[in-house]
Amino acid sequence: MTPASIWKFDGRPAMEIVGKGRKLRILALTVNLKAKLGSYAYRVGIAPRMRFFRINRQRAWQILNETREAARVQKKVFPHLLRHSDAIIRLRKTGNPKALQYHLGQNTPAMTLRYLSTLT
Repeated sequence: MTPASIWKFDGRPAMEIVGKGRKLRILALTVNLKAKLGSYAYRVGIAPRMRFFRINRQRAWQILNETREAARVQKKVFPHLLRHSDAIIRLRKTGNPKALQYHLGQNTPAMTLRYLSTLT
């Protein structure tokens, strides 16, 4: 995540990130989040191609587990669970499996349609 990766997609704030399988993904941002990230980058002096946060995979897991423990959540939490939760919430809000397929970067509708069973 770098300041240079923030731009507009179809007139809306977005960010390019490298996701699962090293695929380039477009992540929708709220106007407020875009402004806060831009302000943070300016205030801290982050150059356009510098990362916002120096974080690796292991540190992300550590943060996730620390947050889970602080919230006293008993269930195991992992990054992919967050992805699935986001997908279900997005599908409930939009009702648009094709948009969800694009958002998740999945190649086939069949991969996305499995989320529909969770809505019943």
